[in-house]
Amino acid sequence: MKHPYLTEDHEQFRKAFRKFLEKEAYPYYEQWENDHIIPREFWRKMGENGFLCPDLPEEYGGSGTDWGYSVVINEELEKVGSGTVGINLHNDIVVPYIIAYGTEAQKRRYLPKCATGEIITAIAMTEPGAGSDLAGISTTAVLQGDSYIVNGQKTFITNGIHADLVLVACKTDLNAVPKHKGISLLLIEKETAGFSKGKHLDKVGLHSQDTAELIFDECRVPKENLLGKEGHGFQYMMDKLQQERLVVALAAQVAAEEMLDMTLEYIKSRTAFGKPIASFQNTQFKIAEMATDIEMGRAFLDQLIAEHIAGEDVVTKVSMAKWKLTEMARGIAVQCMQLHGGYGYMEEYKIARRYRDIPVASIYAGTNEIMKVIIAKRLGL
Repeated sequence: MKHPYLTEDHEQFRKAFRKFLEKEAYPYYEQWENDHIIPREFWRKMGENGFLCPDLPEEYGGSGTDWGYSVVINEELEKVGSGTVGINLHNDIVVPYIIAYGTEAQKRRYLPKCATGEIITAIAMTEPGAGSDLAGISTTAVLQGDSYIVNGQKTFITNGIHADLVLVACKTDLNAVPKHKGISLLLIEKETAGFSKGKHLDKVGLHSQDTAELIFDECRVPKENLLGKEGHGFQYMMDKLQQERLVVALAAQVAAEEMLDMTLEYIKSRTAFGKPIASFQNTQFKIAEMATDIEMGRAFLDQLIAEHIAGEDVVTKVSMAKWKLTEMARGIAVQCMQLHGGYGYMEEYKIARRYRDIPVASIYAGTNEIMKVIIAKRLGL
């Protein structure tokens, strides 16, 4: 399906990016999965070729493109493998916070290096005792003179091992009512005294994506590293979660499309009882059902992306897409593995990796249960 928001320029960009990935990513992805990390060298090559933060204004090292170019990058990286999610988080989730709320000094200090890959970013919201309930975080930042003293722990942090710059949600006002009004965002550099990285977390899937715990122990952060206004952090996060959840929905849609393609190829070549399993009615019905769900998902998603690019408020629809498309992809992973038979359970078949990778999409960026809460509230319930 041709995306309605993409032009010929976008498609030329896709061809160039795909050629880059065929040389620099596809041959090495299996090794990255085994190593449980994507090398920094790949990030630098992405930056050198203009594939990091393309929508950054030119004055900060970007190309000043529309968000359609980011969609192309997201799609092509997902085709390589879901473990590339940290690049999309850097491009489309963390960096936009600095663009929107950073001071001119912060932008000039960090953004050019974000575009080259010299700085890899992460965002630290989740804590051992606080996930979907962001207002319940316990990491504190107390202003003492010219610095905030940060204490607390974050977990499940994407890019946690590589991160040079972390956007940290913390409580700057412990007595705020309601609680979320006491949350602020701080930009914390990896060399900051009192900031350390915990163990590299071992996950069920997304093996090549580095995920870690972050610890702040009397971590002294200059007050000029406050992002935006003190006490406005929760609102900033709510504003930016629309794009984050859209990125997750897009990845789920592409994963579903990839799983269907690889399964079609398999069932046409695999025989049972003397004929291709694609000829069995049960197989045909399963494929027909999945293909229909995928086509409908793509139509909804493309319209949603077009509205997002146009600057419309699509929080309700994004919540719907994040919930529905991640659930769809998870169901398709199960069906496609079943159609692969025993081979689907073997690591040498890509469906096995997809089966491992896709479930977490219904958890991060807000669980699908939270998506339903948002939808219900936006419908006036």
